[in-house]
Amino acid sequence: MTNRDYEELMIDGRATRVTRTTIGTQKIVFAGNLVKLARIEEEEYEDVEDPEPIIETLRRTARKPDIFTFIQRLPETKPKYSYYRESESIAAISIKTYDHWWNSQINSKTRNLIRKAEKTGVTVRQVEFNDDFIHGMMDIFNETPVRQGRQFWHYGKDFETIKKQFSRNLFREDVFGAYYNDTLIGFIFLAYAGKYATLGQIVSKIEHRDKAPNNALIAKAVKVCETKNIPYLVYAMWTEGSLGDFKRHNGFEKIELPRYYCPLTVKGKIVLKLNLHHGLRGILPEKLKAGLKLVRKRWHGRKSLNA
Repeated sequence: MTNRDYEELMIDGRATRVTRTTIGTQKIVFAGNLVKLARIEEEEYEDVEDPEPIIETLRRTARKPDIFTFIQRLPETKPKYSYYRESESIAAISIKTYDHWWNSQINSKTRNLIRKAEKTGVTVRQVEFNDDFIHGMMDIFNETPVRQGRQFWHYGKDFETIKKQFSRNLFREDVFGAYYNDTLIGFIFLAYAGKYATLGQIVSKIEHRDKAPNNALIAKAVKVCETKNIPYLVYAMWTEGSLGDFKRHNGFEKIELPRYYCPLTVKGKIVLKLNLHHGLRGILPEKLKAGLKLVRKRWHGRKSLNA
């Protein structure tokens, strides 16, 4: 088992500094300072069929993490293991047919937005991940430093950084672009995770939000899932606010999955007992967290205006 260099990854919607380790065929990432958590790096794509060998190997390491956490993937929602667990909410569409989604899973407002995208000249097509496309991504990323009330992770990244970060999973992804007058105004990376498809990334230009490119991109993803007989389309975690509204309006529903937490050290046992494994945000009241998010959104909004 060997560690790799530090790297920044998105974990639970946050840019997080991690180190990597390999156990068997599975890559494990360590994150955290005071409390170190280990998890499967590509847990969206890999099942943990037998967690015990991973747990035992981690316990024998010199700098072992405090807690190992893993999640059951769709469609297995019933708990399989006796470890301490919590529910984790993801956003997913159960795919039957495109017509079923169109007629029964979205409302008339969303249908009108998809029609509007087509009428205003937005076209969605599968594209190659080439230099032209990457330059189009950069143009979208650099439109604003703030999205959804927080600092945008990809703002200001150069060509080589974007190429490296977004080429990692191309072997299991299709890329679709939304175009207006032959200019890229939005895109999705649709990844295939065996039992479902997941939106690895969906971003569009705020300047063209009135043309509903994101709705058109979701519609395309549903069509692809129908064609490939994929039973679920997943869009990250279930959220509230404007992003949560967008997910609901496009047919996504909350699905609860078991997430397990296995303490590996005395500290890990104490942390779990005191419910500190989610950090400060895990112990703050929901009303206070909502207020802090509003403050953050307003602060980033003022910062963006003054930039």
